[in-house]
Amino acid sequence: MSLDHDPATTTVLVTGASGFIAQHTIVRLLAAGYRVRGTIRSLARADATRAVLAAHAEVGDRLELVAADLAADDGWADAARGCRFVLHLASPLPARPPRHEDELIVPARDGALRVLRAAVAARAARVVMTSSVAAVVYGHARDGSRVYDEGDWSQLGPEVGAYEKSKTLAERAAWDYLAGLPAGERIELCTINPGLVLGPLLAADVSTSGEVVRKLLARELPGCPDIGWAVVDVRDVAAAHLAAMTTPAAAGQRFIVAIEHASMLDIARVLDAELGGRGFRVPTRRVPGWVLRLVSLWDRTARLAVQELGKRQDLSSARAREVLGWQPRSLREMVIDMAESMIAHGVVPAPRPGTAPAPAA
Repeated sequence: MSLDHDPATTTVLVTGASGFIAQHTIVRLLAAGYRVRGTIRSLARADATRAVLAAHAEVGDRLELVAADLAADDGWADAARGCRFVLHLASPLPARPPRHEDELIVPARDGALRVLRAAVAARAARVVMTSSVAAVVYGHARDGSRVYDEGDWSQLGPEVGAYEKSKTLAERAAWDYLAGLPAGERIELCTINPGLVLGPLLAADVSTSGEVVRKLLARELPGCPDIGWAVVDVRDVAAAHLAAMTTPAAAGQRFIVAIEHASMLDIARVLDAELGGRGFRVPTRRVPGWVLRLVSLWDRTARLAVQELGKRQDLSSARAREVLGWQPRSLREMVIDMAESMIAHGVVPAPRPGTAPAPAA
């Protein structure tokens, strides 16, 4: 199917329009001249979502918000109707471990299938689905002995968490669904598999991925345990979605978008170097893993990170760079821009005047 189009007359469906990645993607689409139809679970959030986007892009009459929930069939056919491209970014992202893994797996998998069915019925040219490196590296040795790429899939043993299972099963379900359609009904699919997403907030809402920066700025941990992630700037994730949407060679491919593995200590040192002189007492000493396990007894977000103790996320983004022309930002830029936006939006309080910098660790 030809991808030739005029952005001014092209409507793009973006699911989960109130989310961190989705809002940056919508801003980029609007700046490129597209019309955007965004889904949110309830229209009660429409005014607030529109206000955030209008603060960062020229919205005019080019943004429509409609109600559609991943857990229900209602609304998806209407949402996709007339859309040439579908960017499926909505997926449950927990702030704490769920009581049962199906609380994440079912809406992620079934929601992806609802979106794909609607896109097929609307004869969209292409769907770009946000997956995750969680669908690539889990269940494998993550000791630095090898670099993983798009040919790898997470192996879902009992030690793999609910979120990682939900992303893996949702992405596999999407590929399997389209492969099972008659040839004349298939549409194009590609997936974007980001690492831990950092970068600037557009409003005061903080996604789970931003908690590492927030906790370090707020000094909610006494130091940095041995955990880390392959990281990526939210603006670069948005850019990858647009490139995957319009690049002919992207069809049928997965794209890892992440830079090198960064430890919590690496992130803390970036924050301390930039903000320590402004009174932020960022913890920059190493602490043993039992400290994180202890904190996780009352901090349910910290509980999500316990499985990362002593593990690495070494991934190749060569395909995204070569096929999509993807050029990511540095760790320093994404960390500092996230921190500054958190300060600007009041997510973390500015230190009181005269607060002494943290002692050297």
